[in-house]
Amino acid sequence: MNYFLHNPANVLTLTLEHLHITALAVVASIVIGVPLGIILTRFKILQGVTFAIAGVLYTIPALALFAIMIPYFGLGIKPTVIALILYSQLAILRNTVTGIENIDSSIIEAAQGMGMSKIELLLLVQLPLGLPVIMAGIRMITIMAIGVATIASYIGAGGLGDLIFLGMFTIDADIILAGAIPIVAMALIIDKLLIILQRKLENWKDSPVKVKQLAKEG
Repeated sequence: MNYFLHNPANVLTLTLEHLHITALAVVASIVIGVPLGIILTRFKILQGVTFAIAGVLYTIPALALFAIMIPYFGLGIKPTVIALILYSQLAILRNTVTGIENIDSSIIEAAQGMGMSKIELLLLVQLPLGLPVIMAGIRMITIMAIGVATIASYIGAGGLGDLIFLGMFTIDADIILAGAIPIVAMALIIDKLLIILQRKLENWKDSPVKVKQLAKEG
């Protein structure tokens, strides 16, 4: 840990860069993936081709996908974020669709019987009840983004990957640890924060309680 102790400012700077890349990619993935997942539950005929495309993108090696981005978006953060968004879509789409479609049909029928519009049904029933599965997908893509963003150092994105690759090139385990330990700590801390956020959002799930009760009575 000598490098970490003697260069705390550099490690902090690279950690913040890594966090910035991850945050941009995850937020953009959620903004794109969750609404698209909702659309797929309405137009199920599109699910097959959409999941197929997302699956193919997910199987492309990270370094190869970053290389593909370079001619179109250059080097740095932009191609990194775009690549991470593409990687994230399979998990966020699948979990959003699964979370919404696996809700008990009797609850949906009860909500419709109460006269709920499609928007009300989505916001007051489907999203609240599908939240645990959707949040599981968000946690998954967040941890993935933290790890894959390390490789983006090869295309000039910065972040803690710089330390890991520097340590590899100089055969210095101390430098590698200075980059790896913050990544592990970041992943654990953010995952815990997302769990706390999910628990806070559980209050949102109180809204379908009446619907559940009506479904049981029916």
